[in-house]
Amino acid sequence: MRNIVAVVFLIIIAAAAFVAYNSYFIVHQTRTALVLEFGEPKRVVTSPGLKFKKPFIQTVEFFDKRILDIDLPTKEVIAADQKRLVVDAFARYRIADPLLFFQSVTNEVGARSRLESLMDSAMRSILGSSTFVEVVKERRDQLMRAIAERVDNEAVNFGMKVVDVRLKRVDLPEANSQAIYERMKTERQREAAEIRAQGTEGAKRIKANADRRVTVLIAEANRDAERMRGEGDAERNRIYAEAFSKDPDFFGFYRSMQAYEEGLKADGTRLVISPSSEFFQYFNAASGLVTPASPARTPGPGGSTQSPERTSQAVR
Repeated sequence: MRNIVAVVFLIIIAAAAFVAYNSYFIVHQTRTALVLEFGEPKRVVTSPGLKFKKPFIQTVEFFDKRILDIDLPTKEVIAADQKRLVVDAFARYRIADPLLFFQSVTNEVGARSRLESLMDSAMRSILGSSTFVEVVKERRDQLMRAIAERVDNEAVNFGMKVVDVRLKRVDLPEANSQAIYERMKTERQREAAEIRAQGTEGAKRIKANADRRVTVLIAEANRDAERMRGEGDAERNRIYAEAFSKDPDFFGFYRSMQAYEEGLKADGTRLVISPSSEFFQYFNAASGLVTPASPARTPGPGGSTQSPERTSQAVR
């Protein structure tokens, strides 16, 4: 009998514990709770802590308060200039109305599917009305804000708030990208060749100008040198003439000494000249007067005598 009572008591305790366990739930700070009764929403719990519900009758659905991410699959969009674009985008959103969110999409899986559809429609509409250059470079930020605004306006009906939409990559298909790359490469090579040609032309022009200036400078220098040389020669001749007019004998002696210095050098030069020549006038007489030499008589053939020519001597 005691065993039966103990078993019944334990069963009652276990049942009470099970009922108590199904009578409360805990709401974390990062979550919002939705209490359902037979599948029908009854109340939304936003404050964290220990909360109570009717056991077995009511159930609880939890939704994240934090910002959630959704990464869209790569899509192809045709731009306004008929170019195909490969777009890779993602969005950030949060659950603003848990009750409406549950009634419309139920959970995050349904929200992801709904947002993918909304973003696909918004991107095709907005990017399709823009050119490739606008999407890639000129109006990219504006287009992302326009897509986020349109998706957010439609996501409000599902209890969601779209925080941001970003285009991670917007590019042409691989085949088109390669063709554009080759065209850009050819264009850059053409520009490089043109710049090199302009540089070569400029270098030749600078070199030609420099050569012309060098030629002009050399010609002017030669002209000035010849003029100065002529002026020097004129001055020298003037000094010579002035000296000659003052003392003709000294001038003749000086000029003869210069002639001896230039003509009688120890370099193997030979002069065949008469000793009585005027060239040796200062050797024959200190006054410089030439004394004619008396001709010598030499016996000729047959015992006759004749006046021979003056014998030339070799003066080293």
